[in-house]
Amino acid sequence: MRTLALDIGNTAVKYGCFEGDLLSETAVAASIETISSLVERVRPEHIIISSVAAEVAGWAQQWQQHVKGRVLEFKPATTSLPIRNAYATPHTLGADRLAAAVAAAWFGPAHDTLIIDAGTAIKCDLVEAGHTFRGGSIAPGLRLRFEALHTFTGRLPLVARPTDVDAAVTLIGDDTQAAIRSGVLNGAVAEINGFIAEYRLRYPDLRIVLAGGDAGFFQPRLKGRIFVIPELVLIGLHRILVHNVEN
Repeated sequence: MRTLALDIGNTAVKYGCFEGDLLSETAVAASIETISSLVERVRPEHIIISSVAAEVAGWAQQWQQHVKGRVLEFKPATTSLPIRNAYATPHTLGADRLAAAVAAAWFGPAHDTLIIDAGTAIKCDLVEAGHTFRGGSIAPGLRLRFEALHTFTGRLPLVARPTDVDAAVTLIGDDTQAAIRSGVLNGAVAEINGFIAEYRLRYPDLRIVLAGGDAGFFQPRLKGRIFVIPELVLIGLHRILVHNVEN
């Protein structure tokens, strides 16, 4: 079965083409408008669309003309799932968080798993016993933290995070830019390590899965064994689509 998973986020449109359960192609599209040519080239049997930003009902109707099977718009509150969703307000739950949870449950059935999705926001979410999404926390991502300091103060400069993920981040900044980098980057690392420590007190056999655009920065700086799965959300979307097609 050939499927196409579309993850429309706040800053990018990501897609994944699957042959069975194999992710055969993935990339970031220039815009949602460019996906139509991808659909014509790949010719998937089924498509799933997830969006935390744009409305996609119109696009789903358009792509349905080129697809023999289903074009599924993923809605966390109503779409059938292969796991239990214990979130108190599923209508407010971000589709990317729930898709990542489905993928984590598929990779680690029967395991308690903490998902750290480090992108525009840093989300830490728990999948309990490999079958129940419990929820977690949402905090600003690295770029948002740098931008907030610049936007909401009078004189602090806009500082970009290092593009080299292995770059050393000094603890004691000896100028303003270095002090901002220390506060944002070291602070975010300490924050996530603190979450990991607290979760491990409650779930001693906890597995940690790391994803998101800033995963490369965090991976060598987090404590304990970390599984890095960059395409976690796309894999989860694919599993949700398969579940709905087969059931």
